Formats: sequence, structure tokens, C-alpha cells
Amino acid sequence: MTKKTICGAYANLFLPVCYTCIGLYITLLVGCSGKSPAPQAPPPEVEVITVTSQVIPDETDFIGQAEAFRPVEIRPQVSGIIKKISFTEGRNVKKGDKLYLIDPVPFRAVYLSSKARVDQAKARLTQAKQDLARVRPLLEQQAVSKKNVDDAQAEVLSAGAALEAANNEVIKAKFDLDNTEIIAPVNGRIGRSQFYEGRLVSAQTTLLTTIDQLDPMYVNVSVPESYILRRQRELAEQKVHRPDIFQLRGIITFSDGSIYPHEGLLDFADVMIRPETGTLQGRFTFPNPQGNLSPGNTNFFPGQFVKIRLKGFTRTGAILIPQRAVQHGSSGSFVYVIDGQNKAQLRTIRASTWHGKEWLVEEGLQAGDRIVVEGFFRILPGVEVNAIPYQQEKASSPSSTGENTARDAT
Repeated sequence: MTKKTICGAYANLFLPVCYTCIGLYITLLVGCSGKSPAPQAPPPEVEVITVTSQVIPDETDFIGQAEAFRPVEIRPQVSGIIKKISFTEGRNVKKGDKLYLIDPVPFRAVYLSSKARVDQAKARLTQAKQDLARVRPLLEQQAVSKKNVDDAQAEVLSAGAALEAANNEVIKAKFDLDNTEIIAPVNGRIGRSQFYEGRLVSAQTTLLTTIDQLDPMYVNVSVPESYILRRQRELAEQKVHRPDIFQLRGIITFSDGSIYPHEGLLDFADVMIRPETGTLQGRFTFPNPQGNLSPGNTNFFPGQFVKIRLKGFTRTGAILIPQRAVQHGSSGSFVYVIDGQNKAQLRTIRASTWHGKEWLVEEGLQAGDRIVVEGFFRILPGVEVNAIPYQQEKASSPSSTGENTARDAT
């Protein structure tokens, strides 16, 4: 049997099997094509809130620096050698407390000498008056000349002037003697002494130390020009309201996050904007009754940087929405708004500032709009949704709290 004959026999054997398999495959395809279509998926579920307008306090934070209410320089009124220092550096002092003693010996000597010259001038004046009283009757008797009387009168005037000069010297000597003892002119905290016992100091030129009056305290702030212009525009448009400018209040927050328990009042606003910084200087006055170094007291010190929250402005018709409802893209901030057909639409907004855990929306939304707060990952613009009310308690969950804290820190 040849090779060709064997191959032909195998082909005749397998061809019917192949035809049978092809027929079964076609039958299966025809059966599958008759299957009913899958049911359509329900609209995605999202949580929404309805936007409302309200009246809110419109508060702004600024960076301020504390300043002593009255920084007083302590300088000597007389020149001399320091004999004694009667205070402890860095402690509170009261008005009238002794601070320095300059060697009083030479000033006491000058004072006693000036008093002696007063006595001499008094004696001279007495003698001159007696001489005048003696020569006047003699002039009527023509026993003396008119010149003798004139000389006696001139001597009385000269002695009187000498007495007045001596009295003035006593006043100056007494002033110098009293000022050898330097006392505190105000209550406050005294700084470090620049000179100690045995040092020579010069009158009115040597700075011995300073006393900072810490109750009350000043806090200076620099307000940007852009903020002033925005406030003026909003006041003109009646979007915000405020009392008299010097009734605006301030709240201090320290660098560790603690809040000062006393409110301050704005007591000064500069009349011009500083060209080098583009800011207007303002100043708040805060009570500081515990302005000392006693442990446990809340106080602040000159030079300390603090955060000032300005209180007094109120905004009408304000729209606040949760921070989690605001999305950010390359073109700015936006939200998903649910229209009348329950379809999600993108809406560009202008969110200006945070109020707690909510954004203040300046443009893009109005009262009555429904915006998506939860379920962004389930929707696209134009997709029909199943809108349900937002569950507020979710905002206090650990995940959302951590998210908001991270945003606040940022």
C-alpha cells in the first residue's frame, strides 16, 4: 500500500468528525444570540445639601507684634559715681521704688554752701535797708548829699537781687541732691542695668536701664492695602457692616495655639499707607493685669509675635458650604450642582476664606442650589444621580476630621 493511499484513507476518516464539530459550534452561537439583554444599573447615589444664605461674623487674622504701653528710659539727672543699686533686674517695680543711688556727698556740700550764701544775702539786704533808713532823714537836714541816698537805695536793690540768686542756687542744689537717688517713675518691669556700682555716669546722657509698663499692652498690626480696598468696596455695596472703627475688637492667639482671655480694642489707625510695605499700621490695646513672671499666669511680653483676629465685621447674604464639597482643578475651584433633572453639573465658584470647616463662597452659587458633598467618585458631568440629604454626622468621623485638620494645618 503506497503512502499516498494511506493519507487519503485518513482524510476520509476525519472529515466527517470536523464537519460535526463545526455544526455544534454554529448551533451554540445561534443559541447565545437569542439571550435577553442585561438590566440597566440604577443611578449612582450621592449626598447633597441645599445652599442657604445667612448673616455671619466676618473675621480676619493678622500678624501682630506686642509692644510695651510705656517704655520708660531711666537716665541720671546728675553726674557722679554709682554707690548703690536697689532693685533686682527683670522684676516688677512700683512707682516710687528706689533704683540707684549716686554718691550724694559733693551734692550735699553744694546744697549746704548755697544755703549759707542765702543767709549772707539776707544779712547784706538787712544792712542795706538799715543804711538807707539812716541816710534819708539826713538828706532832709542837708547833712548828706543826694548821691549818698541814691547809693544806699542801689545797695538795697543789689542785696535783694543777690538774695534771689542765692535762693535759686539753693533750689538747684536741692534738685541735684534729691536726684542722686533715682526712683521708678511708673509701675512696670525693669530691665537689665547697663552700669553698676563704682561707674561714673553722665547727667541726661547715660542710659541706665528701662522700665516697660506692661498693663495695658499694645499690639501693632500691618493691614495690607488690598484688604482695605476690598473692605471699602464691600461696605459701599453693603455686603458687610461694621461699627465705628475704634469699636473693632481683637482676639490674640499665641504661637502654641492658646487664646488670650482678654479682648482688645483698636485705638489707633495710621493716616497713610507705608510705601515700602504697602500696609497701613493699626494698634490694639489689651489689658494685661497679670503681666508678671508668676507661674501659671497668661501674659505676653514686648516684642512677642501673635495672631490677631479682627472682630466686628458682619457679612449679610453669606453662603457657606462644607470644605469637602469644594473640588480644585487646573481652572480653579468647582462644585457639582444637581439640576432640576437630577443630573450632576460642574459649577465654577470663587471660594475666598474658611469659616471653621466651611468655605465662604463669593461667586458661583445662590440660595436654593443643591450641591454634592459625598459621592464624587461615582459621577461625571451630565450623569443622572439619586440625590439624598447629606448626613452631617459623617463630618465628625475620624477620616473626615483628620482630613480637615490636615487642611487647616496647611
